[in-house]
Amino acid sequence: MMAAEKTHHWRGDMRINESMSRHTSWRTGGPARRFYKPADLDDLCDFLQEMDPREPLLWLGLGSNLLVRDGGFPGTIILVHGVLTGLDWLDDTTLRAAAGVTCAKVARVSAKQGLTGAEFLAGIPGTMGGALAMNAGAFGGETWDHVVAVETIDRGGQLHTRTPEEFRITYRTVVGAADEWFVAAHLALDHGDSEQAQANIRELLAQRSASQPTDQFSCGSVFRNPPGDHAARLIEAAGLKGKMLGGAQVSPKHANFIINTGNASAADIETLLNQVQGRVEQLYDVRLESEVRIVGEHAAT
Repeated sequence: MMAAEKTHHWRGDMRINESMSRHTSWRTGGPARRFYKPADLDDLCDFLQEMDPREPLLWLGLGSNLLVRDGGFPGTIILVHGVLTGLDWLDDTTLRAAAGVTCAKVARVSAKQGLTGAEFLAGIPGTMGGALAMNAGAFGGETWDHVVAVETIDRGGQLHTRTPEEFRITYRTVVGAADEWFVAAHLALDHGDSEQAQANIRELLAQRSASQPTDQFSCGSVFRNPPGDHAARLIEAAGLKGKMLGGAQVSPKHANFIINTGNASAADIETLLNQVQGRVEQLYDVRLESEVRIVGEHAAT
């Protein structure tokens, strides 16, 4: 007799060997062994409760700041963009933003409500979950400057509410409880002028478009700025602006961006990143730290 097929209680969309080139802003990367889009937060809880606790797990928003190697990810990737989408006002100045909401939308909604402080989020090409995970910043603002509480989920599918004091928060780094992931942020904002806030966003976006390759496939900034300096300045000074490797290129517009010119493999991008890092260190004795999360396996040779 054949063994009975194991039943499950989750309701979302499960895909097998899903190409990550469809889900990352670099538009490259190998397949995820399993790719799951939950139906909603309750479904996500059910899914995690039934998951093997040894399963490698990766959370995905817009796929910015992420490079999946060409050999793919040997576990489960969970998509929250388009799923955890709630935006709710907890009081006059506190916004609950779910992890799958884009940073740009948080900026727009806050400004239209006549609240200020979140305008800088318009310059972050990702979701709130990713912004929380790395304390993303732009134009002088940082995500955790406005966080008064977060909601998380653990591997067992249990939900928690935590305060900033329960995390170690530094420049582009956030460390909290092991095996917990963000599902929402509570952001404290200030009363202000709606028209002025919206004008500020338009100005920030114009600055970004003028200085960054926003019309090309990239992950945003590749390296963190070293203390007292800028990664882009060091890369340009090293003569690396415009350098190509396969289909990957150090952007001629902004040296702290690596772009996919159309046919870059993940290996092209990772190799170019490493070459830039090595050359800057060789010339200036500065080790640039990557902001990019690189996951998965190299392609078989």
